[in-house]
Amino acid sequence: MLKIVHPVAGGVALLTIATFWLSTIISELSGSQALIASVKTTIPWGFLLLIPALAAAGGTGVLMSKGSRVGLVGTKFKRMPFIAGNGILLLIPSALFLASKASAGEFDTNFYLVQALELVAGGVNITLLGLNMRDGLKLKGWLRRRHA
Repeated sequence: MLKIVHPVAGGVALLTIATFWLSTIISELSGSQALIASVKTTIPWGFLLLIPALAAAGGTGVLMSKGSRVGLVGTKFKRMPFIAGNGILLLIPSALFLASKASAGEFDTNFYLVQALELVAGGVNITLLGLNMRDGLKLKGWLRRRHA
């Protein structure tokens, strides 16, 4: 069961974060404050999917590793504190701040500074989660490992 839950939960988490990020970019490029406000106020509701998915992926990853912290498993584990810290310390507070500002129609300098921070932090998490997915696929033999 772990072998099913882990990749599904990880995939859901990665797709959810990517959806938040792309929705933000698309809404900003549209120039419509109504669309931006809609996206920014909807993203916190997505936490109801994202947080359990991340917890399930992390928990099943720990169980499947059986205490090993070497090789690709170790590499995946080293990324997790950055992913979690980025999410807890930057992304969640930013999303809540932006949702509050957007619902009040306050698209000021602070909104766009936090928006920029959120996009960078989100891009970092997408990259790190993507690398973890790649390494998981290598561990399962679905991708070839490159030998130097």
